[in-house]
Amino acid sequence: MTHNKEITELLQKFALNQCNAEEIEKLVVYFRKASSSVDFPEVEDLLAKLESFEELDTESSNQIFEEILAKRKRNDINSKAHNLNRKSFLKYASAAAVIIGIIAISYFFNSPYNFGDEKNINETSDTFQHRANTSEEVILHYHNGDMEIISEDGTSEVVDNQGNHVGRQNGNQLIYHGKVSSHELIYNTLTVPYGRKFELVLSDGTRTYLNAGTTIKYPVKFLDGQERKVFVQGEAYFEVARDVEHPFIINTDHLDIRVLGTKFNVSNYPEDLMTDVVLVEGSVNLQEATEELNTESLLLEPGHKGSFDKKERKLASKEVSTSIYTSWIDGELVFIDLSFESILKKLERSYNVTIENQNKDIAQERFNARFRKASLETVLDYFKTTYGLDYKFQGNSIIIY
Repeated sequence: MTHNKEITELLQKFALNQCNAEEIEKLVVYFRKASSSVDFPEVEDLLAKLESFEELDTESSNQIFEEILAKRKRNDINSKAHNLNRKSFLKYASAAAVIIGIIAISYFFNSPYNFGDEKNINETSDTFQHRANTSEEVILHYHNGDMEIISEDGTSEVVDNQGNHVGRQNGNQLIYHGKVSSHELIYNTLTVPYGRKFELVLSDGTRTYLNAGTTIKYPVKFLDGQERKVFVQGEAYFEVARDVEHPFIINTDHLDIRVLGTKFNVSNYPEDLMTDVVLVEGSVNLQEATEELNTESLLLEPGHKGSFDKKERKLASKEVSTSIYTSWIDGELVFIDLSFESILKKLERSYNVTIENQNKDIAQERFNARFRKASLETVLDYFKTTYGLDYKFQGNSIIIY
């Protein structure tokens, strides 16, 4: 929308505490007159230009808000119908970091968000069962059914079913060297628990970073003359080794992602309604994973996000700031148009906790926020301060009310 550009720029200045009185008043008037959330700027446009923000403490952000209220009072903007309190302003306009270490540009969206049933995936040659990892350790499942716990501070040699050394694990990294000759495609499966991340280097040199709660099934060694194919549920960032004769394919049970050599992020957790692929560089082709002929495909360009709607079976793409979607590698949490329920699920994965939400009024509200290496308490305190929620810890569980 044409009117969003100026407002977007003002919101970015507001988040950096750079707005003058006239600009703050312009924001107040705009959001007071906005008829719905459709009139609001895209949050990705806001976050994309706030990479080098200066963090604000609670006192600073409160002072900004008080200035807004004072300006409104001087102009006699006091009608009950247009009441602007701290909660509604932070939900609709923006928040300039109510606590140290976060940017929270948060909107309220009225659209419902209904989860589909979690699909059980049978382990076949084309797909695999997502293995729930309830431990706190990364687990390597071998082709023959054996399994090994990958200790965070340990080292070990990885062997194939013939006893050959095919790789080495060192802490949170597992590297396959691909030096062993093989004529059989043998798959291992790696599961990453909640609260952990892991790095995997495949036999062709492809590097992948696995987020919490992710499962990847991959060949111990890729074979000459065959496609390089892996299976992923969860979230992973790939740096694919280029090999024009052996295309690299990632199967997410709903979508095939075909690449030659590129960098991109895949997000495909079982509870998600969308499978998202964000392309950093190179090119990838997205196509629904089905035996049907002439299915829709999408060639993704760098700087774009391709999304597959699992229910509607449709592909779409849009331009995005890729750093927002890959920042999890550096320990950041980014929520983009997510329901509160979905946010809680991400928090469970990231911090390895169980969360029970007893405040149903906020369950389906949608939010956008970015947290830079924040503790779980920091994230929860943000929602407590801004939306009046409260919470308590019970061992490794959290109750929100």
